[in-house]
Amino acid sequence: MAQNNHTPFLKKMLIEFMAEPDPLYAMLEWLTNELMKLEAENKVGAHKGEHCPTRTTHFSGTRVRRFDTRLGTIYLLVPKLRKGGYIPFFVTERKRSEQALLQVVQEAFINGVSTRKMERLAQSLGIESLSAGQVSEITKDLNEQVEWFRTRPLEKEYPVIWVDALYEKVRCERHIISMAIAVVQGLTSEGNREILAVEPMYAESEDTYTHLFEQLKSRGVETVWLCISDAHTGLKNAIQKCFLGSSWQRCKVHFMRNILVHIPHKEKESFAAKLKQIWYQPDQECAKQYALLVIQEYRDRFPQAIALLEEGLEDSLQFLAFPHLDQRKISSTNSLERIHKEIRRRTRVVGIFPTTDSYLRLVTSYLIEYTEDWMSSKKYISSEAITEQQAELLKIA
Repeated sequence: MAQNNHTPFLKKMLIEFMAEPDPLYAMLEWLTNELMKLEAENKVGAHKGEHCPTRTTHFSGTRVRRFDTRLGTIYLLVPKLRKGGYIPFFVTERKRSEQALLQVVQEAFINGVSTRKMERLAQSLGIESLSAGQVSEITKDLNEQVEWFRTRPLEKEYPVIWVDALYEKVRCERHIISMAIAVVQGLTSEGNREILAVEPMYAESEDTYTHLFEQLKSRGVETVWLCISDAHTGLKNAIQKCFLGSSWQRCKVHFMRNILVHIPHKEKESFAAKLKQIWYQPDQECAKQYALLVIQEYRDRFPQAIALLEEGLEDSLQFLAFPHLDQRKISSTNSLERIHKEIRRRTRVVGIFPTTDSYLRLVTSYLIEYTEDWMSSKKYISSEAITEQQAELLKIA
């Protein structure tokens, strides 16, 4: 019945909004005012002008507060209270990634980077301008969250970790450089994914990756069963040095790309189809036997490609030693690359980052959100499968 009573009122409001130049903006403006009115009255304990024994304070006019949204900038008339003060809940509740993007825009202005481009970016977000006070508050909160996330304690055991890097252009003093951020994704014993590390790197080398993995160990990581990455020599050596007793899986997708570089264009499709079958085999022995057939068939025609295949075959088949885990998910870094692709789609609008901190802050903010979503979503690999695989590994040991 209550719903029916409100229907005429809602229809009337919708008709009024439709007549506005920007209906969605008008609806948001009305909604924010109604939310503030309701929240403030609950805090006061009475309606405005109402005599009530439960009243805790009184209204004392309004103050204008700027509120930037993706629909545009709204100037809120925030109720003032004589005691206690009042800040609307939706003003403080912002997504980390949006806060980080606002910070990137402001830092670009401060550092004089592509001013016109950053103005267009701000306007595309519905932001007229950003004040230094807004940026200071945003930065302080974000920096604390990012620092906590990057240094938080970790579990002792992660059955699987994936390692890959993002690249963006960053302004460093008067130069623009290509900078990497190494990202480590882990599989917990319960079967959830988790971002373990986000580390900026000026150069990918054995030393930088060794430092990254030593940091993981200092935060609590002791055991890793399987490390998945591309065949970067420094990365591979660092994994072998820091995680003794773990297996290294060469990403089969990167491996295939490396091999196909040496195949003529007209032959790529047919050769790739046969190459893929190597990693579809049920176990390592079958995979090696099938690979031998491919090697014998193409050795004379594509000697460089076959030489690469022979050299890296063993490392690309390590995932088959973990039969209880979903082998599609542990044979490549695709799960991490999909996340990187999504982040790049969002960072593309920035172009050149004004500082290393702004780059790190924005990427980490997105990764925090992914990790939180994973904790409440379906398990990436079932905990039962992980337990079965652990029991098998203990038998072998």
